[in-house]
Amino acid sequence: MVHTTYRGLDKSCPRNIVEVPVPVPCTKEQLKMTFWRYDTNRDGKLSRKELKDAFDYLGACIPGWRALRALNHADGNGDGYITEEEVDELINYAVKLGYLKS
Repeated sequence: MVHTTYRGLDKSCPRNIVEVPVPVPCTKEQLKMTFWRYDTNRDGKLSRKELKDAFDYLGACIPGWRALRALNHADGNGDGYITEEEVDELINYAVKLGYLKS
């Protein structure tokens, strides 16, 4: 599902100059699938770069910073990756920030 909106959630972000199609996941499962789509090396874990790319796709104003914050929030063992065991915390973090269509 694609919803036309301002790019990003922060309406004051300078990147929000024009309206562009931004994908809006409808469920937590779809949001989870969106993140796993960015597991580009298919190792079953999400690196900071992969998270950055996913948050960029989701419309984050500063996706690199958002990826770092997501790691700080969801990386329970501190290894620098989000694993399948930790992905639910990542989804909870993303939902709390409004990345889930209500």
